[in-house]
Formats: sequence, structure tokens, C-alpha cells
Amino acid sequence: MRWWSSGPHKTVAETREYIAQNCEGTRWQTWAITTIEDDTALGWVVFVASEDQKNVREIGYILNGAAWGKGLAREAVARVIAYGFDELGLRRIYADVDPENSTSIKLLEILGFHQEAHLRQAWETHVGVRDSLIFGLLRDEWQSVD
Repeated sequence: MRWWSSGPHKTVAETREYIAQNCEGTRWQTWAITTIEDDTALGWVVFVASEDQKNVREIGYILNGAAWGKGLAREAVARVIAYGFDELGLRRIYADVDPENSTSIKLLEILGFHQEAHLRQAWETHVGVRDSLIFGLLRDEWQSVD
């Protein structure tokens, strides 16, 4: 969870509470990334609705390190992007990424996102004050990645 906006949880109960809070209300849409074999949770993808623009969503994702390098994040994020553009009629999806999170930046670029901004000292997190890169994807730019 180095690149997430909050630090690692100390207990399973803390993780359960965090997940429950992020699944409440209508502002967040959350999908679990699970295994087909036994439905083990490996991570999640979230859409966060803009407070003032109904056709814009922020996308976020996290995946257990043991599952990295298998294309799971790419598949899950691509499916949520397709849902956003095809089912919700979104015009824009964006992501907020730490500049040192090269794996996430590479994934966004593979999916067609473009870096739009570099915000200096944008976040104070569990790893200190951090810059933020904003990546955006417009409906017209999206090509499904299967």
C-alpha cells in the first residue's frame, strides 16, 4: 500500500472497516479483483464520482503484490473503463498517481491515458508529502483492451 493514500492496516478488522466505508453511499463504486478458482480477493478497482460533474470519474486500483505481473490489474481496470464509457456514458476518466509509482503509470499509458498535470506537494500521506500526476482518458480515445 505504499502508493495508496493511506498506509498499511495493522489488523484484518481495520481492513474490513476501510473496505466497508468505501463501499457505502453512492459516490464510490467498488469491484473486487478475485480468483476464479476460489474467489480469493486480490485487490479492487474503484470509481469515485466527481462532486460537480456527473460524466467524470476518478479510477483507482490496488492489487496484492503476489498477483503482479499476470495482467490481472490491466484486465480489471480495462473492464471498469469500458463499463464507464459504454454503460455510464462517461466522457472522462482520470487517475491520480504518485510520480514514483512507475508500474501504475505504465498500466495507465498502456490503457491509453495521457499525463495531464504534475501537482507539486499535492498529498500528505503515510510516506510523507508527495507530488501527484494526473492522467486522463477521454471516451473518444478509449479502445477496449482485451
